[in-house]
Amino acid sequence: MTKPIKRPELIRRMRRLGWSGPEPGRRHMVMRKGELTVPIPNPHRGDIDWSLTSRILKEAGISPEEWEQS
Repeated sequence: MTKPIKRPELIRRMRRLGWSGPEPGRRHMVMRKGELTVPIPNPHRGDIDWSLTSRILKEAGISPEEWEQS
């Protein structure tokens, strides 16, 4: 779980967990699930570092166990 992740893989796994998107947001694309909205980094910088992925998952309320199973 400490490796960087590619943006398409992040999106694919979040969709498996019931999130929709990405959709245009204010500064970044966002993914939505009910009333929750989580920003997704732009793809122009390569892989997403695990520290940023961890913050996204925390904001989305996704536990590490759920993430590993997706």
